Amino acid sequence: MRDEWIAGSVRRSFFYHKGQLQVEGMAVPELAHRFGTPSYIYSRSALEQAVASYAEPLKGMKHLIAYAVKANGNLAVIDILARLGCGFDVVSGGELLRVIEAGADPALVVFSGVGKREDELALALRSGIRCINVESRSELESLCSIARDMQITAPVALRVNPDVDPKTHPYIATGMANSKFGIAWRDAMLLARECSRMSDIRLCGLSCHIGSDLKDINPWLEAARHLLNMAKQLRGEDIVLEHIDMGGGLGINYTAADTAPQPETWMHELRRLFSGSGLSLMIEPGRSIVGSAGILLTRVLYIKSHQQRRIAIVDAGMNDLIRPALYQAQHPIMAVQSIADRPQYEATEIVGPVCESSDCFAPAIHFPVEAEDLLAIGAAGAYGFSMSSQYNARPRAAEVMVDQDHAYLVRRRETVEDLWRGETRIPF
Repeated sequence: MRDEWIAGSVRRSFFYHKGQLQVEGMAVPELAHRFGTPSYIYSRSALEQAVASYAEPLKGMKHLIAYAVKANGNLAVIDILARLGCGFDVVSGGELLRVIEAGADPALVVFSGVGKREDELALALRSGIRCINVESRSELESLCSIARDMQITAPVALRVNPDVDPKTHPYIATGMANSKFGIAWRDAMLLARECSRMSDIRLCGLSCHIGSDLKDINPWLEAARHLLNMAKQLRGEDIVLEHIDMGGGLGINYTAADTAPQPETWMHELRRLFSGSGLSLMIEPGRSIVGSAGILLTRVLYIKSHQQRRIAIVDAGMNDLIRPALYQAQHPIMAVQSIADRPQYEATEIVGPVCESSDCFAPAIHFPVEAEDLLAIGAAGAYGFSMSSQYNARPRAAEVMVDQDHAYLVRRRETVEDLWRGETRIPF
């Protein structure tokens, strides 16, 4: 049942009781009955545990934990994290408006992203956000012009590409020289000097983000040393910065073989490096905050045998959780109810109903599963719903937040009418 996932940092939020999987004080079969399948189920206590693992090691140090909204932008998630004192890292105007709609303070928002439109930059300035992480000279020039027209001084950090190998999937490696992200190391110092002379720009920091789902903190520490040295050089030229933003990307343990470090380990090392620098530390965790705080609840529709394979078709598909199809990612899969009294079957492949051969959640699970069984796909809180789609005209799943013995529907399941809302036929 992939108990190794439950035995990790979420053990107080996801556990078995009397043969049933629980989320805090709620039995998962009851959640399936109330909200249907497929549904995303989140645990408030798991979110709180994850934030504490970052905040506790940084006590007494100037810092901002800016949650990466792209990992999971549900308003309830944002609201809970805002109540815990988090700021937010956004990568679009839509994410910024989502943060504001959730009641969070825009003064704690950092705006990242390689392709910000002019209207998005204007929205950021008008909203009074903490900082805009600029990724190119042309973006800086555009922002300067907008700030001048609005008679606002734009707070800017330069996102530097430190050319550090994060040792992760190539799709989510963002800090190497061949990446589209950030400003080339050789150009960053020149641009920082130019920023310091611009009357419509306030250069307040340096930023980097080297990749996602990282299992080794050493690339971060290498990047941090680069940025701290750059800040020291700039200080020698009377260009004094306020902060360094080290981005996010810390991985989580999806399988027993994964060895993601704990956030506390990373934070203690960054605290040591930043000691005496006079700089505030910003970080942008996403996956490591919400990833282990969610499951995707699904039901087995059919069992079939094909080419000497036993296949279980479930009602969740790659449109609900695309990570296995896109990244060949492995997620733990657990039986929701006890199956100890069943005969053991050969390995069973878990697939979805979408018309793609890549719609496969696991090539083989090794516990007996039958039609109508409920399964929980674990570690699905990050890049699950946020990357979901309506492919194959499939309405998107419901989202549910569990808080102790209460469950709240925080996004209703889409209806088929939602699929074509906003569309029209031609008049003739």
